[in-house]
Amino acid sequence: MPDIDLDFADTRRDEVLDYVNEKYGQDHVAQIITFGTMAARAAIRDTGRALGMEYSFCDQLAKLIEFGTSLSDSLENVAELKELYETNEDAKMLLDSAKKLEGVARHASTHACAVVIAKDPLDENVPLQYATKSQDDTGAAKDTRKQIVTQYEMHAVEDLGLLKMDFLGLKNLSIIERTLKMIKARRNIDIDMDNLPLDDKKAFKLFKEARTTGIFQLESAGMKRYLKELKPTELEDIIAMVALYRPGPMELIPDFIARKHGLKEVKYLHPKLEPILGNTYGIGVYQEQMMRIARDLAGFTLAEADILRKAIGKKIKELLDEQGEKLMIGMIANDIDKQTTQKIWDMFPPFARYGFNRSHAACYGLVGYQTAYLKANFPPEFMASLMTADLRDIERIAFLIEESESLGIKVLPPNINKSYKDFAVISDNEIRFGLVAIKGVGENISEVIIEERKANGEFASLEDFLRRVDHKDLNKRSLESLIKAGALDEFEDRSKLFGNLENILYFVKNKNRKTETPQMGLFGAELDASSKGLMLDEVENIPTREMLSWEKELVGLYMSGHPLSEFKDKLEKSAIKIKDITDNIVGKTVKLGGMINNIKKITTKNGDPMAFAQLEDFSGKVELVIFPKTFEKTRELLQNDKIALVTGKVDLRDGAYKIIANTIKELN
Repeated sequence: MPDIDLDFADTRRDEVLDYVNEKYGQDHVAQIITFGTMAARAAIRDTGRALGMEYSFCDQLAKLIEFGTSLSDSLENVAELKELYETNEDAKMLLDSAKKLEGVARHASTHACAVVIAKDPLDENVPLQYATKSQDDTGAAKDTRKQIVTQYEMHAVEDLGLLKMDFLGLKNLSIIERTLKMIKARRNIDIDMDNLPLDDKKAFKLFKEARTTGIFQLESAGMKRYLKELKPTELEDIIAMVALYRPGPMELIPDFIARKHGLKEVKYLHPKLEPILGNTYGIGVYQEQMMRIARDLAGFTLAEADILRKAIGKKIKELLDEQGEKLMIGMIANDIDKQTTQKIWDMFPPFARYGFNRSHAACYGLVGYQTAYLKANFPPEFMASLMTADLRDIERIAFLIEESESLGIKVLPPNINKSYKDFAVISDNEIRFGLVAIKGVGENISEVIIEERKANGEFASLEDFLRRVDHKDLNKRSLESLIKAGALDEFEDRSKLFGNLENILYFVKNKNRKTETPQMGLFGAELDASSKGLMLDEVENIPTREMLSWEKELVGLYMSGHPLSEFKDKLEKSAIKIKDITDNIVGKTVKLGGMINNIKKITTKNGDPMAFAQLEDFSGKVELVIFPKTFEKTRELLQNDKIALVTGKVDLRDGAYKIIANTIKELN
C-alpha cells in the first residue's frame, strides 16, 4: 500500500484520531508500536546492574563510550577502554556480556505518528495490546488505558499489506493558528491564509536578510547562508530551496544561485526543455519535471513516466535498461537527434536520485512563506506564539527571546500579577513571559492563578495571593519556582521569600484551619497558626550571582541582570565582542571574554579527551573547540558558569563561526 502522510496542527492531532475511530470503528483503527533498543552505554549499565557490579564502575566504563558509537568501535578506538578490557577481568566480563545485549529491544512505546486503518477488524490480522504508560509534557503519567496499539512495528504492518498513515502533529500549523487568534484579538484584523499576497515585500526582505529563525523549513544555519546568497524574489525560489537543501542535491545550490543572478549562463540540451526547467534555471530539481520530460519529449503517458521514475529511484537494472531504451526511441521519434537523446538520458539517473516531489516542496514552501509573512508583518504576535509553542524547552525559549530582542521586542520577566499562562503581547515592542514556561510551574496552577486574578483583581500582597489561590498544586515545587524566577518580586525581596519558604508553606497548609476546625486554647486564644497573618523572618541576602543562576535554570536566561556585569569594563578593554566576529577575521587569532557553558567532553579516535563548549558575552554566543593539547592545560577551568578570557583562531564551519581555543584563563 502507499505510505500516506498527513500534517495537522499538533494541538489537534487527538481530534483526528477520535475522528477515524468514530468513522471506521475502534476495532479497525490502532496506533503502531515502536521498540526502543539498547544502545552501548545502556547495555553496560543494565548488564552491570544484573551482575551486581558497583554502579560507579559501570558508569566509569559507560562514560568512555562516545554517544552513537558501538561497543566494538569503542573498544577499538578508545585507548583507556581497551586497556581496561585487557587488564581488568570484571571489565572484560561486563563488556563481553553487554555486547550480546547491544541492539536488543529494551522497551516498547507508541510511534509518534503511525496509525493503521483496516477494512476488517484488526485483531483478525494483527496482535493488539494496550499502550504502555507514557508521560505528558509536565512529566505526569498519561492515561493510556483506552489507547490500542499493534504488537507489530510499522514495517511488519506494511508487509501484511495494511494501510499505514502518518498523522503528523506539525507545530508550525499551531503557531500560525495561534498567531491569527492573537492578531484578531489585539488588532481586530482577519487574515485569510489561503489568499495571502505571494509577493509581500516585507516577507521577501526577511528572506533576503536570512532572518528566518522560527520560519518553517528555513531556520538552519546552512539554509540561512544560502538564502543570503540567493536573495529570493518569488515563492518558486523558496520551493526550490526546500527541495534542494538535502544531502545530495545540496551540491546543486551554488549553481542554482549563480544561474539566478546571471553569473552563469542557463543552457538547455533541447529547446523543449526550457518550459519544463525554466523556473529552476535549467537545473532538474523535481520528480514532476523528470516525468514531464518523458511525456513532452518521448511521448510517455504520465503513468509510464512514473514507472521510469521508480525504475531509476529503485535502481532495478533490467527495468532501467528497458525504460532507457524506450525513452530514447520515443525522443528520436519526436525528431530529437541521437546524440542529444543520449545526453538527456544521462541526466536521468542523478536526477531521479536527487529529485524531490514538487507538490511536497510546494506545500512546505508555502507554509514557510506563511510563517515569514506573519513574522514580517506581525512580529510581536508571531514571536509570542512561537515561544508558547516551545513552552517546555528552556534553551529554545532563551534562543527565541534573543531573536525577539533583535527585532526590537523586549520580553518582560514573569510576574504573578501581569503574566498569563502563555506568552502574551503587551504592546508592539513588549511580550510578557508566560507562567507555564517557568520550569516547575504546571498548567493547572497557572490556570487557577489567572482565573482568580480575572475574577477578583490583582493580588495585593503575598498573603493575599496565598489566601486566594487554593489549589493542591500551590506546593513547594511551584512556589519555589515562582520565587526563584522572580515572579513574586513585587511582594518581597527574593532572598527573604526563599529563606522563608518553609514559613510560607506552613501558612498555605494552615490558612483554612480557622474556618474548617475552629479550636480554642486554654485561655480562649485561637490555635490557628495563620490567624495572625503571614510572618516572614529576616534572612541573609543571597548573592546576586546565585539568584541569576536560578533565573537561567528556570526560565532559560538571565532576566534581572547578567553575571558578567561586574566584568564589563575589563571585557571591553581586553577582548572583542562576539557579535563583532565576521568573515574578515576568519583564520585570525582573537581574544574573547565571557561565560563558559554547555560543555561537552568527547574522546578522539586516538583516545585523547577534548571538548566543545559555548562562550557567551553580552552580545552573543560562539562555540569553542578545545583540542586535546589545550584541553590538557585547561581541563580544570572547563566548568559551567566559569568566566574566562579565551584566545583562539576564528573558524567558519557549516555556516557558523567557531573559536579553536589556544588558551583559556579565568577572569577574576
